[in-house]
Amino acid sequence: MSKKNNLLLTLVIVHISIITLSNVLVSIPIEIYNFKITWAAFSFPLIVVATDLTIRLIGKSMAQKTITFSFPLAIISSVLILYLEDNPASVSLRIGIASGLAYAIGVLIDINAFQFIRKKYSSWWIAPALSTIVSNIIDSYTFFFTAFYNSDDTYMAQNWLEIAGTQTILKILIGLIFFLPTYGILLSFFSKKIKSFKNDN
Repeated sequence: MSKKNNLLLTLVIVHISIITLSNVLVSIPIEIYNFKITWAAFSFPLIVVATDLTIRLIGKSMAQKTITFSFPLAIISSVLILYLEDNPASVSLRIGIASGLAYAIGVLIDINAFQFIRKKYSSWWIAPALSTIVSNIIDSYTFFFTAFYNSDDTYMAQNWLEIAGTQTILKILIGLIFFLPTYGILLSFFSKKIKSFKNDN
């Protein structure tokens, strides 16, 4: 297997793992200071970091291939795990489909927004910061509407709009405060690795 295929496989596994974990965590609602959210708010921003790093370091084409392979597998893995966790079949299926749809739409917009912003501004942090805001807003509302509007999960059906709004804000804050610095560190590390690899060849 070529190094490019190995890289693609690694990226697909990373994306599927984060999506599946987030789908399990999204079925566990919590309240912090009377704000309704789910545990997925703390895991899903990693997708934006992984996607933006892929685009910047390897290119838009590889990011799109990652989405193509991750999309169906993420839906299947999410539905199976949610169902095995004793969620109703209808709830598991809707969360899986909603996740795949929101992931595809959010990441495709993130790819194009990231590319546009990156070309316009030279500072490394502007593109990932703005794409984090845009993709998380679109992803959250797409997901919660598709998964929980008139859902058999009574609590989520009644509170999905509030949870979507609160979770969007929290995901953006987590992305900007914690994951943006991580992005900068990883960007520097992998840029040096890629440069070294190119020089050796």
